[in-house]
Amino acid sequence: MYSFMGGGLFCAIVGNILLVVSCATDYWMQYRLSGSFAHQGLWRYCMSNKCYMQTDSIAYWNATRAFMILSAMSCFAGIIAGILSFAHFSAFDRFNRSFAAGIMFFISTLFVLLAMAIYTGVTVNFLGKRFGDWRFSWSYILGWVALLMAFFAGIFYMCAYRMHECRRVAGPR
Repeated sequence: MYSFMGGGLFCAIVGNILLVVSCATDYWMQYRLSGSFAHQGLWRYCMSNKCYMQTDSIAYWNATRAFMILSAMSCFAGIIAGILSFAHFSAFDRFNRSFAAGIMFFISTLFVLLAMAIYTGVTVNFLGKRFGDWRFSWSYILGWVALLMAFFAGIFYMCAYRMHECRRVAGPR
């Protein structure tokens, strides 16, 4: 049970770091504009070695930003619940913290999936046609890797919960 929780905690911490880095960096998309290379993230775009804030309030950027932030927050809450699941408090007998941590990691997975799907759909359908020579970049890829890490953290914690429930039903030996 503890090995599943440890593996889940490792995946969650790495996933949360990747979520924050992905959300904060400016390399979601790279393209060529007027003969020079440019790149953009969720918060800024950079052209000719100068970066500018995204001042336009475009719905898909706002949705992607919101879901990425919610994902990082729910992953962090899952990490706290996951750390607390190692402790044995008698006041929390009816509340299983490993189950709560697993649910928080699955919620984080859902939020990052929504963010990535929105960004991917709009980029391919709108921006991809606007810029001829473009590609997704490493910040975007980190978002997908963070999705996998949060998902596997949820799987690990659900396995730990299942093992705990099987032991509880079987009784002490």
